[in-house]
Amino acid sequence: MTPAYLSHFALKSAPFSKEIGDADLWLPPSKAALVDELCEAASERSSLILVGDPGVGKTCVLRALRHRLPQAGFRLTYCHNATLGRRDFYRQLCLALGLSPSATAAAVFFAVSSHVEDLGRDKVHPVFLLDEAHLLHQDTLDHLHILLNYQWDSKALLSLFLVGLPELEQRLGMRRNRSLHSRLARRLAIGPLTPDDTLEYIRLRLEKAGCERELFASDAVAMLHEAASGALRDVGRLATAALREAARKKRKLVERDVVSQVIEVATEEGES
Repeated sequence: MTPAYLSHFALKSAPFSKEIGDADLWLPPSKAALVDELCEAASERSSLILVGDPGVGKTCVLRALRHRLPQAGFRLTYCHNATLGRRDFYRQLCLALGLSPSATAAAVFFAVSSHVEDLGRDKVHPVFLLDEAHLLHQDTLDHLHILLNYQWDSKALLSLFLVGLPELEQRLGMRRNRSLHSRLARRLAIGPLTPDDTLEYIRLRLEKAGCERELFASDAVAMLHEAASGALRDVGRLATAALREAARKKRKLVERDVVSQVIEVATEEGES
């Protein structure tokens, strides 16, 4: 069933849906620069950590990396279930690489490392993206640095990209994790949107949905940006709610009072 606000505003699709192709992703300049750094790190066969608050666009950056990284020379593996124990974590890596998981942690690690070496001989560099890495169990963190230690620690056969909330940096900074932390050549952080970013994001998403005019008043966009604290995900969520409310009121423009009402409702729901 098509949402009523789409027909009210003559939109062809939900403008802030997550269902958007990698090629159509929009990234502000600051995040585009991050994608450049990720590509450089993969090309240099180095590993890194990328942290940011919830909803600021970490997954968008990873999807942009997937779109940008040449398939011919890289094998990109994305893992998001960071709550697994060490053995199950390696079993998940095996499945992602198309290998048959073994029964023991040692056998699983041997299978993964052997496959990585095979890729290296084929001049294909593996890149492991570990999302939500702040949730990794300590026993997994204790073992991860071994993935980066080949041929007496003289050759990088894979890149490990640890992505998560800012507390990941704090965990890796602990003395217990210093062996892994020292092997992460780049420490990157992704910040919130700027007000201009938010304005452009809303405008471009509406454009892709078939909108040919401004639907949000400028002061309404400013309110959305402030309420979302520059988080991409929250901008989209609140903007969608504002479109629904404006359509219910038979408005052709989303104005400040509508956004204010949406923010108030969202705040009350968050407190309940």
